[in-house]
Amino acid sequence: MTTMTDVARRAGVSVATVSHVLNDTRPVRPGTRAAVLGAIDELGYTPNTLARSLVTSRTRSIGLAVSAISNPYFTEILQGVEARALEAGYSLLITDPHDDPRHERKVVQLLHERRVDGMIVAPSAEPAGMVEYLARREVPTVFLDRLVGDDHDQVCAENAGPVRQLVGHLAESGHTRIGLVAGLPGLSTTTERVQGYREGLRAHGLPFAPELLAGGNSEAAGAEVATRRLLAAPEPPTALITANNAMTIGTLRALRELGLEVPRDIALACFDDFSWADLFTPRLTAIAQPSKDIGAAAVRLLLERLAQPDRPPRTVRLPCTLVHRTSCGCAETAPATPPAAQERNPIP
Repeated sequence: MTTMTDVARRAGVSVATVSHVLNDTRPVRPGTRAAVLGAIDELGYTPNTLARSLVTSRTRSIGLAVSAISNPYFTEILQGVEARALEAGYSLLITDPHDDPRHERKVVQLLHERRVDGMIVAPSAEPAGMVEYLARREVPTVFLDRLVGDDHDQVCAENAGPVRQLVGHLAESGHTRIGLVAGLPGLSTTTERVQGYREGLRAHGLPFAPELLAGGNSEAAGAEVATRRLLAAPEPPTALITANNAMTIGTLRALRELGLEVPRDIALACFDDFSWADLFTPRLTAIAQPSKDIGAAAVRLLLERLAQPDRPPRTVRLPCTLVHRTSCGCAETAPATPPAAQERNPIP
């Protein structure tokens, strides 16, 4: 087995110099660095990651705790995290907290015990125990998709504005009874999307009717029940907005079982675009989130936190895009150009 001593001998340098090149623990002249890297490549040397972590107190690993990894939205986020992490030389340890606060606290502790350098976490609706665990142990952490407060690093898409845009589009198409299938209570995404819904109604002179808002718990089965409840109202909605892609599936299932055709009988628009949204008949009008960019931005924030532990916390929000298809009941047009990403508390 090739050793660091073999690399040093081939490159004509000391073992300490090879170590500095591998661990970035001291500047090395470009020519010397090139010689060391060339010797590593020629000899096929593989660094001992465990031994390196004992020297540097870093494992070059990131813990990722995200629920519903099978969800296309979180799958794309995972792809963004992985690509940016690998580019920076980090590996991933992935867990699924199942949106269960007790399980979430447990898997975060397990990741911490594996000595990850930092964590990226999509928090549950009740994240207090997990947040307190990470804070007490000063674990560098970025919260993903769902916000937990401005005193943490976090990244997510815009939520209120895009839903406000969907409401406006439906209102301008003549709908005055617009229903919302909302997500799991306690999630910041749910709160903000409901806020956008109410703002959109107000902006177009439409009253908020409590019977037109139903919770689908961010899942298909819950959305199916919620849709049936909305349509059973004395004055049912003529248009529906679903607040994530899983709930869109449940709503479509309920509409089919009720014998309703979109958009002939009811218009539909949804938050979350996905690769097969345009395979439905009609094709789904949707808000597309920049999923891979969200994942990459989370890694960037974490690496900055590792490099500057004392810098102020940052909240990064990325813009969404309205993908206008035909389920809303009007002709398809080109998607709007999204605005630039926004940051709160940016570093000067």
